[in-house]
Amino acid sequence: MRRITGKAKDETLIELQNASDSQVTDGPAVLTAFKINLHSDESSGNGLKEAPLPGHTETDKLHSNKDTVFFRDGVRRIDFVLSYVDDKDGEKKQERRREFEANLEKAGLELETEDKSDSKDQKTYFLKIHAPWDVLATYADVLKIKVPFKESDIPHGQDVPLEWLSHPFRLPDHVMHPQPDYFTYPFDKTKTDFFLINDKDTFFPPSTRNRIVFYILARCPYYKEGRKDRGKTGIKRLLSNGTYTAAFPLHDCRYWKKARNAECESERYNLYKHWARFLCFYKEQPLNLIRKYYGEKIGIYFAWLGFYTEMLFFAAVMGLICFTYGVLSYDDNISSQEICHPKIGGRIVMCPLCDKKCPFWKLNSTCLSSWQSHLFDNEGTVFFAIFMGIWVTLFLEFWKRRQARLEYEWDLVDFEEEQQQLQIRPEFEIRCTNRRLNKITKEMEPYLPVTSKCARFCLSAATVIFWISLIVACIIGVIAYRLAVYAAFASIIKDPMRKIQLVGRFITPQLATSVTASCINFVIIMILNFFYERVAIWITDLEIPKTHLEYENRLTMKMFLFQFVNYYSSCFYVAFFKGKFVGYPGDYSYMFGNWSNLRNEECDPGGCLIELTTQLVIVMTGKQLCGNIQEALLPLIRNWWSGRRGRHNPENHYSRWEQDHVLQNFSQLGLFYEYLEMVVQFGFITLFVASFPLAPLLALFNNILEIRVDAWKFTTQFKRPMASKARNIGAWQEILNAVAILSVVTNAFIMAFTSDMIPRMVYLYAYSKESSMRGYVNNSLSIYDISQIPERNMPEDNWFDNATSTCRYRDYRYPPGHQREYTHTMQFWHILAAKMAFIIIMEHVVFVVKFFVAWMIPDVPSDVKARIKRERYLIQEYLHNYEVEQLKLQLSASFITEPQSEMTLTPDKHEVLSECL
Repeated sequence: MRRITGKAKDETLIELQNASDSQVTDGPAVLTAFKINLHSDESSGNGLKEAPLPGHTETDKLHSNKDTVFFRDGVRRIDFVLSYVDDKDGEKKQERRREFEANLEKAGLELETEDKSDSKDQKTYFLKIHAPWDVLATYADVLKIKVPFKESDIPHGQDVPLEWLSHPFRLPDHVMHPQPDYFTYPFDKTKTDFFLINDKDTFFPPSTRNRIVFYILARCPYYKEGRKDRGKTGIKRLLSNGTYTAAFPLHDCRYWKKARNAECESERYNLYKHWARFLCFYKEQPLNLIRKYYGEKIGIYFAWLGFYTEMLFFAAVMGLICFTYGVLSYDDNISSQEICHPKIGGRIVMCPLCDKKCPFWKLNSTCLSSWQSHLFDNEGTVFFAIFMGIWVTLFLEFWKRRQARLEYEWDLVDFEEEQQQLQIRPEFEIRCTNRRLNKITKEMEPYLPVTSKCARFCLSAATVIFWISLIVACIIGVIAYRLAVYAAFASIIKDPMRKIQLVGRFITPQLATSVTASCINFVIIMILNFFYERVAIWITDLEIPKTHLEYENRLTMKMFLFQFVNYYSSCFYVAFFKGKFVGYPGDYSYMFGNWSNLRNEECDPGGCLIELTTQLVIVMTGKQLCGNIQEALLPLIRNWWSGRRGRHNPENHYSRWEQDHVLQNFSQLGLFYEYLEMVVQFGFITLFVASFPLAPLLALFNNILEIRVDAWKFTTQFKRPMASKARNIGAWQEILNAVAILSVVTNAFIMAFTSDMIPRMVYLYAYSKESSMRGYVNNSLSIYDISQIPERNMPEDNWFDNATSTCRYRDYRYPPGHQREYTHTMQFWHILAAKMAFIIIMEHVVFVVKFFVAWMIPDVPSDVKARIKRERYLIQEYLHNYEVEQLKLQLSASFITEPQSEMTLTPDKHEVLSECL
């Protein structure tokens, strides 16, 4: 094993280590950590090339261009880079690095160091790592990595009619299909001639090489030989204690310029040119190239995001049609006309909406808000709510089909079953000191005792409950604010006959209260998010999940549960609680009991739907705006402020590893936050879409930008992420299913209890004498005798029109003087029955259609099923033929070496064996 260390500009030190160090069998500690035995006969013929000595012209030529992904010899590819600096604790950290790097070499990796004098900052060392063929082959066998053994002979889908219409949206074929389609099979080191190995240096793509090297780095110990300290294991621990400052694979070139070396794929350049620029927003995504460069996990995220955005187009069109209907029917809204009419709404005096501070007011003061409500609360909203219930089902079912196709095309069909145990987290292996026998593998494995697991789970559950309770407490505080500030706004206007209760020209106290409360609620949401994200990661780490998949699923459930309560609780309050428990003028309900002065809120005469719309718009658009600013603008500002080296640095002065070193780290949870952002948005456009049909349109515009912003971040702002596999979107699929089912219920209740649709329909078909909506406003308002209003409910300025002895309020109760005065009328019970009937009918209709559609659409397309069966059949056939040929060769070789006397007896046996095979 040779380790090359770069010192000064013209100086190269070649350290020849003992030959025994290159044998993995000499490092028992390393063997324990990796559980892999690389025998000396396997490493003896690894075909490693020696680095040229200093002074050679080839080396000098290579030194002139540092923007390379190869060692100084120009042959061995850099698979990983570690960086570090000298500091106060230099000796202690240097000892750790020395042991760690020695163990890496014992594991078969090759190292080359760039001295700090060669770096621009003159203080950072870079350790370049290369995995030779033997190491790659060994770990590819262990990790069951699928590799090609034959080019696929299965024809692709037939040409689609009118395919020319999609040409403007398509990308060049070399970008969409960067490599041919192969039949693949898990790599077996003993059958290398079975696979299509044309060149060992390029057989494993860079993403696979990076994954293998990181697997070694995560499990390599840094304690001395003979001493076992399980805590001293893995690159993550070394990064956390500052021994190394960064660990990352290299991008293959600069994103704006192709690599000079023809052996570099320049895939990053192609991704930036055809995918990451915003001007490509109308183009399809190069998913195969994304998967090849970043790995299947990131590829499946962009596939899902792109599919979700495509499906949003149909929901946005229907929402726009619904909104357009509301605009076109604007002049036909009889209820608003009556509210605004000076002889109808102008003569109706309404009861005070709060105690003491709120005066009597006239109905026509809510003229503007009644027109605004009609834009979203009209007949078309019912059909749109039903459409969205069916749309959600179609989206989820078609995504399953798309996902199944990707699983086949990306060789992920059997990934979960084969590699679940290979994803054991190094943290689990390190922190779980107990061992037990695995009944399946018959090997000792780490495990977490039941008592410890229960204690950790209880602490985790208690923490989640505490934070959810904190959210509920904040929501109660916001509600109290709404009640208090409404009285303040209402007290501004003392004379109710002059533009009664108008703050400014167009803003009523209801609207001002709703807007300010929504903004305050949004700020609280963002603050709680900031703290809870860290708490969720801490308690998930405390639980010590066994696998990466289990870790992500647990964190996903914790974070989404919190986000669900955090983002949606205020919308649930406005939709289902506000205005439902008000009481009536003689017997009002109070938030904290009769002793408090915070009277429960009432809905506007036009309904609470417009307030729910306001709440939804502020929280949803605010979140998307903050997210885009954080993702797009902050990195630009950070780059400008730090003066990051960019395009003006010559390639021969600014090395590839230095360019990547200054980029941002892509954390293990980076993709998690992208999913979380989109799933929260999905909740907004499904759970409350009946109140705001334009929500899918806003989400569509946001996602078109989101795809390109995320692509731009991955290609230009982040270090190259570690390639990892995933066959689906994980726990997010179940969350989407749950949100889809809940959305049917919430939209049915919004249409029944938040919207004014059902009371209007009951009046039109059961109580209207003219079969029209004329008289609906007067019918929906009950009468109360002002003289019976308690003193605590009366305004401080006891003003009211002397000609008026009654006021009106929103309810269906008998008038004063009736033998059942102030009790609910029969119309109230008719409306309540109609609401319940509507909920039951709508839910059953939508659920029947949903389950019928889900049953009609198979999760896996029939052609994909056929291809999977065909591929498995061909794999068995080719593997059988390969074994037969190998056996024939072994028999032939044995016949040649046997004595002549014995050979006379064997031809018959050979014939029989051949016939049987």
